[in-house]
Amino acid sequence: MDIANLIQTVAIYALPVLFAITVHEAAHGYAARHFGDNTAFMMGRITLNPLKHIDPIGTIAMPLLLYFATSGAFLFGYAKPVPVNFGALRHPKRDMVWVALAGPASNFAQALLWAVVLVLLAGLGVQEPFFIKMAQAGILVNLVMWAFNLFPLPPLDGGRILVGLLPWKQAQWVARIEPWGFFIVMGLVIAGVVGTLWLRPLISLGYSVIDILMTPLFALLR
Repeated sequence: MDIANLIQTVAIYALPVLFAITVHEAAHGYAARHFGDNTAFMMGRITLNPLKHIDPIGTIAMPLLLYFATSGAFLFGYAKPVPVNFGALRHPKRDMVWVALAGPASNFAQALLWAVVLVLLAGLGVQEPFFIKMAQAGILVNLVMWAFNLFPLPPLDGGRILVGLLPWKQAQWVARIEPWGFFIVMGLVIAGVVGTLWLRPLISLGYSVIDILMTPLFALLR
């Protein structure tokens, strides 16, 4: 294992990853508070302090272990989930959709912001590889989080969105999957199903949308 390469990779990805997970979790808490649940606020989770959202195992140990075990071919991690009392929402079934959607939406917004940074660097003639790679990493990390969290299986955000959108009876069937959802998702990830059938198409779509949105800004800076 090339330690120098690992250090360089960590340095490039550290800031984008910290922002991605911190804003994602804080967005859930903010949305929950907006719709009537103060649980996250009372526990101090509506904050941009990454220490409040980092899980020592899921955010640090697991990604590093997987990086070494697979030579960087497979990475997975998670942050501390923001506590949400869906029963405290003013309209639980409807509002849970917006609370769940807030996290992935924040990641897509961050991907756009990193794209703006990348375009500005190019427009200003900045050729420092570190900053260019960090901006590219910011786009990739946030698109991966956006796409992965939208996978329609609880406990992922996409699963909660699905539960909120389905009729009551069908929603209950999907909700019952949640205790085993994490293991099902991990199995599908390892089998390559999530990557091939979900992540790659959605990330490709995300890049296409960003390219379209960045075209006017790029034209102005040329």
